[in-house]
Amino acid sequence: QVQLVESGGGLVQPGGSLRLSCVASGRTFSNYAMAWFRQAPGMKREFVAAITWISYTTDYSDTVNGRFTISRDNAKKTLYLKMDSLKPEDTAVYYCAAAINSKNYYTDPERYPYWGRGTEVTVSS
Repeated sequence: QVQLVESGGGLVQPGGSLRLSCVASGRTFSNYAMAWFRQAPGMKREFVAAITWISYTTDYSDTVNGRFTISRDNAKKTLYLKMDSLKPEDTAVYYCAAAINSKNYYTDPERYPYWGRGTEVTVSS
């Protein structure tokens, strides 16, 4: 089993920045694709960004592309999401997810068996 714990959420003004972290623990953590998803109240969970294990290839949703940056430190078993130019519509609970896949990533949340509990991000003045 893999355990994921997110941190770094909070209240930020529009235009501000936050950096989320997700630390993995448990069984040997190797060859995992990882991603960030978010879920706003009353909405479905949506894909935000993903990154592969080997090549560090990244992908972003259209709504965050150019504003958010996903990265990872495999030695520290940590996934990051740097969020800049935040907008009120970015308000949501942000979840990190992991799936065994050394070369690719998924944008479908159903493909990820491991999830953190989420960290809340509120963008408001």
